[in-house]
Amino acid sequence: MKIDLRPEEITAILRRQLENYSPSMEPEEVGTVLSVGDGIAHVHGLGRVMAGEMLEFPGEIPGIALNLESDNVGVAIFGDDFRVSEGDQVRRTNRIASVPVGPQSLGRIVDALGVPVDGGAAFTPGEMRPVEVKAPGIIDRADVREPLQTGIKMIDALTPIGRGQRELIIGDRKTGKTSLALDAILNQRGTGVRCFYVAIGQKRSTVVQIFETLKKQGALEYTTVIAATASDPAPMQFLAPYTGCSMAEYFRDRGEHALIVYDDLTKHAQAYRQLSLLLRRPPGREAFPGDIFYLHSRLLERAAKMSPERGGGSLTALPIVETQANDIAAYIPTNVISITDGQIFLETDLFNAGQRPAINPGISVSRVGGDAQIKAMKQVAGSLRLDLAQYRELAGFAQFASDLDPATRRQLERGKRLMALMKQAIRATLPVSHQIAIIFAGTQGYLDGVPLARLKIFEDQLLDSLEREAPEFLRTIETDKTLTDAARKSLVRVLEMMTGIKATGEPAR
Repeated sequence: MKIDLRPEEITAILRRQLENYSPSMEPEEVGTVLSVGDGIAHVHGLGRVMAGEMLEFPGEIPGIALNLESDNVGVAIFGDDFRVSEGDQVRRTNRIASVPVGPQSLGRIVDALGVPVDGGAAFTPGEMRPVEVKAPGIIDRADVREPLQTGIKMIDALTPIGRGQRELIIGDRKTGKTSLALDAILNQRGTGVRCFYVAIGQKRSTVVQIFETLKKQGALEYTTVIAATASDPAPMQFLAPYTGCSMAEYFRDRGEHALIVYDDLTKHAQAYRQLSLLLRRPPGREAFPGDIFYLHSRLLERAAKMSPERGGGSLTALPIVETQANDIAAYIPTNVISITDGQIFLETDLFNAGQRPAINPGISVSRVGGDAQIKAMKQVAGSLRLDLAQYRELAGFAQFASDLDPATRRQLERGKRLMALMKQAIRATLPVSHQIAIIFAGTQGYLDGVPLARLKIFEDQLLDSLEREAPEFLRTIETDKTLTDAARKSLVRVLEMMTGIKATGEPAR
């Protein structure tokens, strides 16, 4: 077969290609792996690499530059380090570690790099945010004054949480810390608060259970799960909280509200200690590096209530720390306590005694206090902490006293009922109006004649009666946020009808 080639056609094709040709030279900096092991690689030849820059190993395995030394770079590998060998080439990406943010993450499980791991579709390209950013400055912040209702009586009454606050949940293992945080997430349904749950160093089966709980309760539509499980390398566990924080900040900076749970920062500190020792950084107390305090302060300081000029959004943080034998004076617990705006302490003895949630009202505190409560809650819960404190003190003496005067006995009986009143099952959050009615009944003496075994039944009956006999009380609390005289009279009428007794306490003011 003969091919007829005409010189003018070839010339025209070459001319078109030469006209569209634009020479460009993009220099690419490449390093060489000197040594690799335990998820850490030391790389030579990356003289211009940035701290926190993402690097690429052969096989598209990502890593992050953490140690910038004079002759090599310490790189943490996000993946299987056995696929990386000495002599391999490492390429710079000229990109600081970033994650995809936006509404597309809601309802998904992602890893520490923001990649979906729930088997669903990959994220469409959108906005990317660095995982490490500077916390908002003083001028950009506003006072924490707007309550974030958890639906848990003991918290909303005694240790209230405000939008933009950092409230630590601390206690031994298996005392209900995660359940408390999950209930707080579930109670945000319908409030417009976006929720982020960061699982650090947990079993994969546990993360699946949490995901299924959120799905069953209808909370997935406003919740994202960031998972760096126990089987993931230490660099992933180290990065996960910062990833979740960047995702939550997207909503905060748009004038919306977000809640993030870090579960837990003890494992986060241990992962960072492992990284630091492998990077040959000098160890300090308990082999933790010297900047372990800065590790958590730069994370938790990003939770803030923004000023109206900056949109008025908020990011509320609920970090969780696990203690050993209720020792809150250990290294990591004291560090995080000093950074946060209060702590909710869950005690093993209370948990074993059947007090659920097992919150110790004496040690637990909110440094925002009444600023994070509506006026109605302040009116009825003002005497609750004092009553519980006096009960704990008297209960200690009553163990050794055989003969008690009637006044002391009455105070002990009321204290027992108040403690029983604070019991609450998991996944059974209450609207603030219901909490106020129940606490009012306890502090004003309406429950003094109710047997302890019937308190839960009485509580359910009271809420049913309010819905039926005094809906105006519930409406007033929800709309006016205060216990007006008319609302108080409606509540008192229902309580007197149910108990047949007059209150022994003075009216709440």
